[in-house]
Amino acid sequence: MSDHLKRLNAPDSWHIAKKTTKFITKTAPGPHNANAMPIAVWLRDHMGFARNLKEVKQILNQNDVIVNGRPCRDPKMGIGIFDIISLPKINKFYRILRDKNGRHVSIEIDADAAKTRLCKVKNKTIIPGGKVQLNMRDGANLLADNTIKTGDSIVLSLEPETRFKIVDHFPFAVGNMAMVIGGRHSGKVARILDIVKMPGSVPNKIILDDESTKTRFDTISPYIYMVGRQTPAIASWGIEQ
Repeated sequence: MSDHLKRLNAPDSWHIAKKTTKFITKTAPGPHNANAMPIAVWLRDHMGFARNLKEVKQILNQNDVIVNGRPCRDPKMGIGIFDIISLPKINKFYRILRDKNGRHVSIEIDADAAKTRLCKVKNKTIIPGGKVQLNMRDGANLLADNTIKTGDSIVLSLEPETRFKIVDHFPFAVGNMAMVIGGRHSGKVARILDIVKMPGSVPNKIILDDESTKTRFDTISPYIYMVGRQTPAIASWGIEQ
């Protein structure tokens, strides 16, 4: 596979200028999917903290960028939805989300909000010893009890002494709050009204109620990200709805 990526071929979710230069940093294998944005692109093209790749590397080599509680030193490392990026030297903290057009946006949050991170459970496996392993949407894995189901969201601590400790759990169930992270309704926060089981390999259809506009819409289960129970917990995390 090529180590190069032309700007014209970069994912639309990056939302970068297409004709300034010919090439752009390519995402290294790692967290999230093919739409993951390299931290170099985030620092330079999105936030303007660096003017070129040389300055990006200088910033990263000084451990000035913390991604999900750990220093990031690889300019090609991918970041994606609900990742927490901390810049402690300038006291800035951000959460990565998707807007209505499916593009990555950075929402500034406070230091307390940056101590936790929301993750979606993609599937579960049983490892030797009969223990249950949760496999997250971004590629992370951790051990937990069997009460957490596929499609649920968990809130993980990013504090060094309690890293990867589960501090909250939002079930994928009717009546709970969800954020849509893909499709024509991307970025909306709504309450699940019904989960329609579809035959075969077709994704389940999810019917939601947008209480802010008093409208109903549907999407597919891969686009659902649970964010609360009776009320969206994201409201207290500094996310603009």
